[in-house]
Amino acid sequence: MTKLDELIQEALEGQDKAALAETKELGYFALGLSQFSGKLGWVTWVIMLVQSAMFLCGVYCATQFYFATEVLGAVKWGITGAVLMIVATSLKMSLMPQMQADRVIREVKRLELLLISRN
Repeated sequence: MTKLDELIQEALEGQDKAALAETKELGYFALGLSQFSGKLGWVTWVIMLVQSAMFLCGVYCATQFYFATEVLGAVKWGITGAVLMIVATSLKMSLMPQMQADRVIREVKRLELLLISRN
């Protein structure tokens, strides 16, 4: 717990505990899982389902690539698998800016609570 966290808890002692709980700092996995709820949670679900399907297809293409006996077949399966894996990774990484935005919004709310408590 940081000094700022302690100050906020002391300032809000006896006040709205829900506001304090809403702005507590989340870990990486908790922040990632929180993307699946809320108004735009469905977008995260769609992105993760498409990403998972692309990843599984990429794994299938990779196995076909390794078991190919002809050069042309290996090239087709290899390029297809590589493209699917790269696009799947890009889709998953597209959620990172939203996680960072949520982290910043939480910190702004914490600052607002601190400023309100000082008035």
